[in-house]
Parts: sequence; structure tokens; C-alpha cells
Amino acid sequence: RTIGDRIGEAKASGNLGNTLKILGQFDEAVVCCQRHLDISQEQGDKIGEARALYNIGNVYHAKGKHLSWNMAQDPGYLPQEVKETLQKASEYYERNLSLVKELGDRAAQGRAYGNLGNTQYLLGNFSEAIAFHKERLAIAKEFGDKAAERRAYSNLGNAHIFLGRFDISAEYYKKTLQLSRQLKDQAVEAQACYSLGNTYTLLQDYEKAIEYHLKHLVIAQELGDR
Repeated sequence: RTIGDRIGEAKASGNLGNTLKILGQFDEAVVCCQRHLDISQEQGDKIGEARALYNIGNVYHAKGKHLSWNMAQDPGYLPQEVKETLQKASEYYERNLSLVKELGDRAAQGRAYGNLGNTQYLLGNFSEAIAFHKERLAIAKEFGDKAAERRAYSNLGNAHIFLGRFDISAEYYKKTLQLSRQLKDQAVEAQACYSLGNTYTLLQDYEKAIEYHLKHLVIAQELGDR
């Protein structure tokens, strides 16, 4: 086979892996993404290798989330299988991160940091999650990527809640709210108001809690989200 064929085969395997992931066929997806990784490494294709590592991380992350949804537990209280699956996701994201750093791809670094943050959050490692989401936030700001910045603020707010730092969470949720208005994303705006209502309840500031819950209610009614 020619080199062109091998790289084409690698990409096709990767695409098939992503499709299988969406269908929830996680073990088959890993096999395809691993094939993408093996061929990329064999051909010295660093960009393909980075993409394959990222995709394998995504498969394990999706599998971990899928398994934990079926058990409906708080972050951190995980059965062994879920924990091991999410740890694998984290390992592949770490490998992806070190490779995209080597390649100088800042946008890909941002994605890796965000996914590492989400994975550590699900594992209940909230301080690690915060460190990763702060890196994600910095890169989002570099690129002027308001949607990624908004997600980072929201994720930082969520992680601080679990560490009992409700006042810090409130500040992050306010930034989420501000950006969701800039982005004219009403569903996210409603979610931010709801999070702020809950956070001010935890802070025992009931007037503010009511104010934000009412704002949430108004937007939810506008969205027809009964």
C-alpha cells in the first residue's frame, strides 16, 4: 500500500470510531480510534496522532458519562468501572495535550484543558478541575472565543460549589450570565440564573436567591420550557 492509502485508512478508521462513539458502541469505537493512532504513529503523522489521542479520550469520556448516568450519582462517588474509564480518558487527554504543546497548537491545547477539567470534575477531583478550566479560560480569552469562555466560567462555578466556595461560584456564574446575554443564548442565561438562585440559597442570601429564581422563571416561560 502507498503512504497515501495508509493515511487515508487512518482517517477513515478515526471517522468510523467517532460515529461508533455517537451510537454508544464504545468498545468498537476504541478499536477504530486505536487503529487511527497506530497508523499515524507508524507514518510519523504527529497531527493525526494528536487527533487520534484526543478521539480516544473522547470515547472513554463518553463511555464514563454513559455509565455514570445509568447510576445517577454525584461527581466523585463512582463505581470502580466508571472511575477506571474516566481515568483512561484523562490519560489520553494528557498525552494529546503534551503532543499539541509540542506542535504549538494553542486551540487544541484549549480543547484538551477543557476536557481534562470536565473529566477531573466527574472524578470528583475538583481542585484539579479548576486548574484545568483556568487554563482553558486563558486560551479562550486569547482567541476571543466567547462561547468557550462562557463554558469555562460555568465549569469553574460548578467545581467551586463542590469545594464549598459558594461566593467564588457566584462570581463565576455572574460572568457566565453576562456572556450568555452577550451571546444572546437564552437557554444558558436561564441556567445561569438558576445556578445563581441555588448559590445564593447556599449563601443564605434569600432575597438575591428569589431575584435570580424569578429571572430564571421569566426566561423559562419565554422559552416555553415549562
